Amino acid sequence: MKTHNLTRKLVLEAPVTSDDGLGGRTTGWQELGTIWAEVTRRTARSRRVGETAVSSVGYRIVVRGAPVGAPSRPKAGQRLVEGSRVFRIEHVAEADAAGRYLLCRATEEHVT
Repeated sequence: MKTHNLTRKLVLEAPVTSDDGLGGRTTGWQELGTIWAEVTRRTARSRRVGETAVSSVGYRIVVRGAPVGAPSRPKAGQRLVEGSRVFRIEHVAEADAAGRYLLCRATEEHVT
């Protein structure tokens, strides 16, 4: 069995939508808890959005396993935060057959 080096402390957050009082909706983030992770950079790319350059970096993030439906189990659409860094979760799957670890594919974007 491969062991993972879960040395990065990340905050798991879920999107929360509420009325803005003017007939619209706003999205904020609710902290679900802190989890330990192994974070590995995968890919990087740059693109232009109008006059703005945006770089995005893909990450492979491994966390301890949690049952489906548990609040500590990351899901696509949530995010992991480390200080000012934000990793947007795109996919989550079991990293091993026993479900001891979960593999999250995430993206971090920067405006340059």
